[in-house]
Amino acid sequence: MKTVAAILLMLLLLSAPAAAQSSLEADMRDAAAAYERKDMATAARLWKIWADKGNAEARTLLGAMYWSGEGVPRDHTEAARLYLLAANQGYARAQNDIGFMLGFEGPPPHDDVEAYKWLTLAIERYTAKNQDRLDQARKDKATLAARMTPAQIAEAERRVKAWKPEP
Repeated sequence: MKTVAAILLMLLLLSAPAAAQSSLEADMRDAAAAYERKDMATAARLWKIWADKGNAEARTLLGAMYWSGEGVPRDHTEAARLYLLAANQGYARAQNDIGFMLGFEGPPPHDDVEAYKWLTLAIERYTAKNQDRLDQARKDKATLAARMTPAQIAEAERRVKAWKPEP
């Protein structure tokens, strides 16, 4: 009897990560569907749950809601905080978003060196699935480069090489 209980316990423990993953995938799908049907409260609630658990995609999508004020109060500081958390995890869209904020849209002062760094990292991580975002990030980086000094670009490139993702 102890052997059967031990086997059941082991199976339960081994299946827990799969169940958690399934819950993440289901919640992310439900949040995206809620967003599409303009149920912003549900989308924000679900993304917040996973953002608080450290999911980079949820952090980025919730950050976008704070940026635009959809379903949550418009709060660029909170958007930047969420984007930066996800960007530091290596999530390309968040890297792109924080780079764009720092270089073009965020509250002044703009930081072209950091913006260039984040856009470069995003460009390195985007896949063909994100071709439109990749193309725009390249254009934004070129715009930044045109207004930066060679020393600023060198510093940004140094930061790119030194960057390491956080868990």
